[in-house]
Amino acid sequence: MTFVITQRCCKDASCIAECPVDCIRPTPGDPQFETAEMLYIDPESCIDCGACADACPVDAIFSEYDLLAPMNRYVAINEAYFERNPLDEGSGAQAPRTKGKGFGDLGILRVAIVGSGPAACYAAEELLERGDVEIEMFDRVHAPWGLVRAGVAPDHPETKGVADMFTKLFKPEALEFYLNVEVGRDISLAELREHHHAVIYATGAASDRRLGIPGEDLPGSHAATEFVAWYNGHPDHADRTFDLTGERAVVVGNGNVALDVARILTLDPTELAKTDIADHALKALRGSAIREVVVVGRRGPVQAAYSTSEFLALGYLPGVDVVIDDAELVLDPVSEAVLERPDTDVSLHLKMELAREYAGAPPNGTNKRIVFRYLSSPTELRGGDAVESMALVRNELDGDLRAHPTTSTDVLETSLVLRSVGYRGEPVADLPFDSERGVIDNVHGRVAGVEGVYTAGWIKRGPRGVIGTNRGDSRETVAALVEDFEAGRLTAPRADRRALAALVAERQPDVIGKDRWREIDAAERSAGRPAGRPRVKFARFDEVRVQLPIDAI
Repeated sequence: MTFVITQRCCKDASCIAECPVDCIRPTPGDPQFETAEMLYIDPESCIDCGACADACPVDAIFSEYDLLAPMNRYVAINEAYFERNPLDEGSGAQAPRTKGKGFGDLGILRVAIVGSGPAACYAAEELLERGDVEIEMFDRVHAPWGLVRAGVAPDHPETKGVADMFTKLFKPEALEFYLNVEVGRDISLAELREHHHAVIYATGAASDRRLGIPGEDLPGSHAATEFVAWYNGHPDHADRTFDLTGERAVVVGNGNVALDVARILTLDPTELAKTDIADHALKALRGSAIREVVVVGRRGPVQAAYSTSEFLALGYLPGVDVVIDDAELVLDPVSEAVLERPDTDVSLHLKMELAREYAGAPPNGTNKRIVFRYLSSPTELRGGDAVESMALVRNELDGDLRAHPTTSTDVLETSLVLRSVGYRGEPVADLPFDSERGVIDNVHGRVAGVEGVYTAGWIKRGPRGVIGTNRGDSRETVAALVEDFEAGRLTAPRADRRALAALVAERQPDVIGKDRWREIDAAERSAGRPAGRPRVKFARFDEVRVQLPIDAI
């Protein structure tokens, strides 16, 4: 018997440190770690101890005997990885790290973290392991966890479980929350610097990339990021409306976010009612007329951006057919060559295998449909007062796998278009910004030319990677910060925690601290229990104020 890593893997790498026989790959020291879709357990070396499963924050690791039918294939997926990448004891496994012993005569290191998503939380975790630290974590909305709460699809509750890990880590008094506080409005960077040795910006990538085509701003055309935030109950998007009256929606882009959107639009609302989806979104989806979602990608199936695990999971959606025309899977010579290379990741072969299986399966005429269109790009959105159709052009790939338009065109009727072509970071006041990459200008986490200010996560490296990718990224940033502190390069704060708390309370009386958040969290979970849901979210701060007034706490 062996343990198996499955679809939910977030590459947090907690499992690697716990494995007594070092049989999980790739590790953060391996060249493949950045590009691998997930981690894998070598079935020949696994000793069935279960330490990795206990350490996994998203419950992605199971005994092969405990796998449910949709996950049985992961036994072969893990095994296939090691057929191409034999276990090598010298491949760069993480060395055990001991907890810090503090900073001696330097005293307590005080750090402000702007943002509360995975990158921010991993940075806080790393700092707390160093010893003598005091951390204040700021977020402009009333709830923490960033995209774990507002970006992970509600039908992936296990992935959201990483927030429970952060909750346990943040019990010490060394860390305090300042939620519902906007840095740059309620408190300035200069004021944060007066109260801390250092400030880490981990604000993520909140905006989206555009298509740059005529009609893109017609009603009915939206960023997928807005749709995701809407169904997840983000306060900035809780009042949005989306036209769900047509039978077809088109998602432009074929990464994992595009697949999330396609699932949410086609899943039976009865299934969604078991999740933490926002109530306003659930109500709207109950009345949806959408029967088909077309997922459009500009390159071929070999280059599709979605992960193999998410693509595989589509095949198990109840009442939903995955539809691919055989003609979409005719590969160009360059893509064929990619598959034939001995160093090609096993996941690419599985992607094509799955695509061919979907193409060969007869659709059920009564089911909803997710249709994949490859080598296609939108050229125009057409309509009068709103989107009515999308014009497409067929592409071909050159020797560098870049897409170029041909003379072949098509038109799809649709009233809802969601562009899912990537997140993008926004400039941060008073900090240098690389507009081409959409990141704060930095070197290994140190913000260029600004003493004592650092960055982590997507706003540091760009919007790539999964939740766990942020751990190594934040570790690099914290290492640079601690090096600067120990070298005496950081200016000591002129005011303490008490002074900061007073300043914030004066500027923002509705500040939500850690104790207040615990009460909100408990109320959300309690509201979900009668319906068997993980929680019922407060989508707006006004709901918190009305339903959970401070006097009641």
